[in-house]
Amino acid sequence: MKTILHKAHSRGFFDHGWLKTRHTFSFADYYDPARVHFGALRVLNDDHVAPDNGFGVHPHSNMEIVTLPLNGELTHGDSMGHSETIESGMIQVMSAGRGVRHSEMNKNPNRPVEFLQIWVIPDRENVEPRYENAVIADLLRKNEINTIVEPYPGNGKIPWIYQQAWFSIGKLEKGTETTYRFHSQESHGTYVFMLSGSAEVAGIELSKRDGLGVSETQETTIRAITDTHILLIEVPAV
Repeated sequence: MKTILHKAHSRGFFDHGWLKTRHTFSFADYYDPARVHFGALRVLNDDHVAPDNGFGVHPHSNMEIVTLPLNGELTHGDSMGHSETIESGMIQVMSAGRGVRHSEMNKNPNRPVEFLQIWVIPDRENVEPRYENAVIADLLRKNEINTIVEPYPGNGKIPWIYQQAWFSIGKLEKGTETTYRFHSQESHGTYVFMLSGSAEVAGIELSKRDGLGVSETQETTIRAITDTHILLIEVPAV
């Protein structure tokens, strides 16, 4: 088993006033040659957007973009004609494909929004752009690791992306121990990101917003030290 630890405080951080953002991997003005990506996982941004602010219309292409709200509401608009608001307990998936323009705004005048934006390198290029969102709260079972994003073509029940990748979430009570078994027997790795709480993963203690890449194995153990909310992103090596 191989592991790589990224403590929360080691992430790139920028305060733009309306936006406070932390980058696990190199992004925009943050560059670390040792932290460009973890396999097909290219971006993991932890964003805090002030009320009545957001990201205006901007382009993307050939990237799978997953947005996970943690607190507050985020309104998405795009060149495909979608205009929807997502909140905690939901997930948004967009395949940028051959090109799409979109915006992400916090339209609430009083409350900030916190969300993760995650980019995964696709396994094909120049596809027709697509967008979907889903309520994931109904998929979550107590003290289990639950899949919330899967590879194309999916089973029609949860969102999918153009990559052999799986996103999973667990809400684990203190003392719960479980094993995450990789979906693929090929050269996959899993990036573990602590949303809240603390846990021991692959024998390493993690706290809120710590990240841990686990590879060269087919499974990893998770033990909740406190009540824990944890995200796992399984991706192929690229």
